[in-house]
Amino acid sequence: MTSSETEFKQNYQTHLKHLKLKGLQPKTIEAYSRAMRRISTYFDYHINDLSEPQLTDYFSDLLESHSWSSVKLDLYGLKFFYSYVLNKPWSELKLIKPPRAQRLPDIVTVEEARRLFTMTHTLSYRVFFFTLYSLGLRLGEGLRLTVADIDAERQRVHIRDAKGNKDRLVPLPTATLVCLRRFWQVHRNPVLLFPNRHGGLKSAHLATTPLDRGGVQATLRQVAQDCGIKKRLPRTVCVTATPPI
Repeated sequence: MTSSETEFKQNYQTHLKHLKLKGLQPKTIEAYSRAMRRISTYFDYHINDLSEPQLTDYFSDLLESHSWSSVKLDLYGLKFFYSYVLNKPWSELKLIKPPRAQRLPDIVTVEEARRLFTMTHTLSYRVFFFTLYSLGLRLGEGLRLTVADIDAERQRVHIRDAKGNKDRLVPLPTATLVCLRRFWQVHRNPVLLFPNRHGGLKSAHLATTPLDRGGVQATLRQVAQDCGIKKRLPRTVCVTATPPI
């Protein structure tokens, strides 16, 4: 291991500590960390004094194989590293200016949503999809739901650590409440609303982590394909549909 690699690994650990101390979301921490791993590999760990021509070459090469979103995240990750780990001033790289794009998600109709629920044969996924759609939640927001977040008396749901690290309250439709109650009778986990499936439903009451994000996404893509739905599924869609259980 070279001295540059050793120094980077030490700085990388400091980088992780600062990311956590700044209260960033887990997805942001992973994105900024991935950025530094990618940048350090590109420059053979010599990253403490990168020049503008070097950065121009790096981001130009990155754009050949990645999206503008990756370019921005790598830029922000590097800026964070310079500011909080190296304690060096950072001047914005003016050559990087991602194009502005505002994409509207395709609208999933009520009938399409019903087909999605019907074609999802795994109970935990079926109830999870229905809950996301009926409450208009993002994937991560749904996965983080706990039993304590459901306020049946006031018919509302407490969404914690949402976008921008903010909490919010959303209305809880009666159909969704009934569905969640029936589902809880199946898994009976005292904390998690959607416990993982590692041990099957018999062990769901002992689970300490929610459904796997990758498994949820893969299942949704497969079900949408089976239903013949070719739309780009949005992260949040509010619909009214018949409860899946």
